[in-house]
Amino acid sequence: MKVLESLKYSESHEWVRVEGNKAYIGITDYAQDHLGDVVYVDLPEVDTTVEAGDQCIVLESVKAASDVFSPLSGTVAEINEELIDNPSLINESPYESWLIALDITDPTEINSLLSAEDYKNICE
Repeated sequence: MKVLESLKYSESHEWVRVEGNKAYIGITDYAQDHLGDVVYVDLPEVDTTVEAGDQCIVLESVKAASDVFSPLSGTVAEINEELIDNPSLINESPYESWLIALDITDPTEINSLLSAEDYKNICE
């Protein structure tokens, strides 16, 4: 299981890369491994407002459909359109294949996310 030290994590297996007031969100290596081969991605519309903990994305794999939750509150600024045509990128490179980018509305929520070490501990 690969966990990057530079990212923050949620207990529901999302990763977050914060760049200024923008947060890129994807699923972890652990999550993609347990999900299996991702065959479809349902992403929200740009300008959709989400609250921390909201289900905002659905990933479908050969095994099942799985909800992805937003670890932070914000407005969807971008979606990774490359994943619509090639959802298997999530399996091939989960930490490069972000799903959405949020304009963060409450930067203090970042403090509630897990460090890489804390995330590793919950996966064991």
